[in-house]
Amino acid sequence: MADAAPSSITYDFGAASRGSPDLRFLHYNDVYHIESAPGQPGGAARFVTLTNHYRSQPGPRLLTFFSGDAFNPSIESSITKGRHMVPILNEIGTDVACLGNHDLDFGVDQAKYLIEKCTFPWLCANVEDRSLGEGVGIAGLKKSVVLETEDGEGRKVKVGVVGIVEREWLDTINTLPPDLKYVSASEMARREARRLKKEEKVEIVVVVSHQREPNDVKLATNVGGEYIDIILGGHDHHYAHQIINNVHVIRSGCDFKQLSYIECFRIPSPSPEGPRWNFFILRRDITAAVPEDPRIKTLVASLTSNITTKLSKPIGYTSTPLDSRFSVIRRAESNLGNFVCDLMRFYYSADCTIMAGGTIRGDTIYPPGVIQLGDIISCFPFEDPVVVVRVTGKVIWAALENGVSKLPALEGRFPHVSGISYTFNSTLPSGSRILSTTVAGTPITRDSTDKTFTMATRAYMVKGKDGFTSLLGAEELVDEENGVLISMILRQYFLSLKVLGKWSRGGWFRTYFSDLRKKMEQNGELVVTEKTREHVEVQEEGVRDEGEWQVDSPGVSEDEADVDADNEGDAGGTEGELTRVTTKEMMLAKRIGNKWAKKAGVETSLGEVDWTMCVNPKVEGRIRDVAGEV
Repeated sequence: MADAAPSSITYDFGAASRGSPDLRFLHYNDVYHIESAPGQPGGAARFVTLTNHYRSQPGPRLLTFFSGDAFNPSIESSITKGRHMVPILNEIGTDVACLGNHDLDFGVDQAKYLIEKCTFPWLCANVEDRSLGEGVGIAGLKKSVVLETEDGEGRKVKVGVVGIVEREWLDTINTLPPDLKYVSASEMARREARRLKKEEKVEIVVVVSHQREPNDVKLATNVGGEYIDIILGGHDHHYAHQIINNVHVIRSGCDFKQLSYIECFRIPSPSPEGPRWNFFILRRDITAAVPEDPRIKTLVASLTSNITTKLSKPIGYTSTPLDSRFSVIRRAESNLGNFVCDLMRFYYSADCTIMAGGTIRGDTIYPPGVIQLGDIISCFPFEDPVVVVRVTGKVIWAALENGVSKLPALEGRFPHVSGISYTFNSTLPSGSRILSTTVAGTPITRDSTDKTFTMATRAYMVKGKDGFTSLLGAEELVDEENGVLISMILRQYFLSLKVLGKWSRGGWFRTYFSDLRKKMEQNGELVVTEKTREHVEVQEEGVRDEGEWQVDSPGVSEDEADVDADNEGDAGGTEGELTRVTTKEMMLAKRIGNKWAKKAGVETSLGEVDWTMCVNPKVEGRIRDVAGEV
C-alpha cells in the first residue's frame, strides 16, 4: 500500500507491494507526556494526525493496540492522577490495551476507575487477585478478548488478543493487593491462545505484553508460532523488531514519538510448524513534519492549561547537558544521577546515597540553559519521599548487587550513588558482579558488618521494591512520614541559590544549603563567579555595608517556597521582606544576571536570573563496569 503520511520511515520490513492486506494493525506503548517538549518530536496531537491518516486509508478496519503505561509518571499525572490520559487514549481509537506497571502507581482502585472511563478493554492474563475469586485478574481485568473485523474482501475475521506481563514489574509497584498470584507468562499465553483458537475460532493470536524485551523473546521461544503469531510489547522505551521461533516480536518506542503500522497477509497453505501470517511492518517517527490535529491540540491545551504557566517558570540554570536518557541511566553513571544523589545525601548530611535509576523519568538530554519547574516534576514525578536509614556495609553491597543484577536489561533498579564508589563486571553471574566498593571513604566487603552508615534513599527502595530486599527492616532515622520528595529537594535547592544571593533567609537556608553550596563548588559542580561568591559570603557572615539590607527568617514552608518562586521577578522581594536595594547591588545583580543569561542562551531581565548560579554536574567515575577490559 502506498504511504504518503507526513513522517519519516525509519524501519521497513516486508514487501510493500503485496496488494490489499487481510488485516491492518497499529501499535504503540509507554506514553507519558501528551505535549512534546519545545523542539522535540512527538506529542498526542501529532500522534493522532498519523493514526487518523492510517485509519482513513482504504482496506480493512485499523485495529489499534496499546501495550501499557499511560496513567503515570508525568507532570500531568502528578496533578490528575492519570485522568488526563483517558480522553487521549480514547481519541487515538485504541481497541485493546495491556496493563502496565505504572498504570497501578496510584493504586488498584484508581486504575479501575480510569479503566472504566476508557472505551476499550484492558487485559492482564497472568496476574490474578484471589480476593476477587479464583482466576480473576488484578483489578478484575480480563485475560483475553476477541476483536471481530473484516478482511479486505469483506470476510469476517476473529482476532484473539492476550494480555501478558512479567513477574519483575510486580516488585516495582508501591501498593498492591495482598493476595496476588503470578502465573508463568509462557504457560498462560499458551493456555489462552489454545482456548481462543479452539473455542473462539480465532484466525490470528496477538499478545499485547508489558515486559522487557528478553522476556518477550523468552515467551516467543517457549510458545512459538504454533500458538502465537505476533507479540506487541511494551515496558522498554526503544523501537525493536525481531522474529523468534516464527513469532514477530515488536516494541514501538515511547511517548508518542513512534508507532508501528502493520499489514497482515494470510499464508494460503501454512505448514503446521510454520507461520500462518506474513507481516509488512513500518516504524513511523512522529516528527515536526507531522501537523498537529487541531481538535486534539485544543484538547491537550484544555487538559494542561491550569499547570502550563507555573511549570514553565525558570527555576535554575545548567551550564552542562544533563543526561536522563534511559539508555544511560539504567546501565551507567550519569551526571544527573550524581547531582541528585549528592543533593539527597547533603540534604540529610548522610554518609551515602543509593538511588535506583528508574527514579529518573526524563528520558532526554536537558541542554545547557534554563531548567524549568516542569522539567523537575517531569523527571522526578514519584510521590514517595527520601528517607534515611542506618545500614551495614553488607546491606549496601547486597543492594548494589541487586542494582546491577539484570544488566544488560535496562531495568530501573540500576544504582546511582553518592558517597559510594563501586566496580562491577556485568558479564559475571548475577549476585556475584560487584568487585569492590567504598562507602564514605571506607572499603567494604560482601560481609562487612563492623561499621554502619547512614544512607539517604527512596522509601520505595526501603520497602524492598525493585529487588532491594536487603534494605527491608533497616533502622529508620528519617521515616516516610517525615521525608521530603526528591522534586521538592531540587526545588528548594534551586530556590536557595537565588535566595542566598538576594538576601539571607536565616538559619533554615544556611543549615540546609550553605554547606551544600560550598561542597558542590569545591567538587566543581557549581560554576560561581568571584563577585557572586563575595556577595554570598558577605550575606552569610551578616556583614551589612551602609545602605544594604538583610532579612532573617526562621524557616520556609513548601507554600512559602512557591510564593518566593512566583515573586522572584520582583527585585525588591515580597512586601515587607526587603527594605531597599542600593544602586551598587542592582548594578552587580544586573552584571551577574546578564552573564548567566548569556551563558544559558536566554533573553531575560534583571530579577529573573539575578544571583542564580549554574549547576555543572559531572560523570566522575563513581561507577565502573570492567566488562570487556583486559
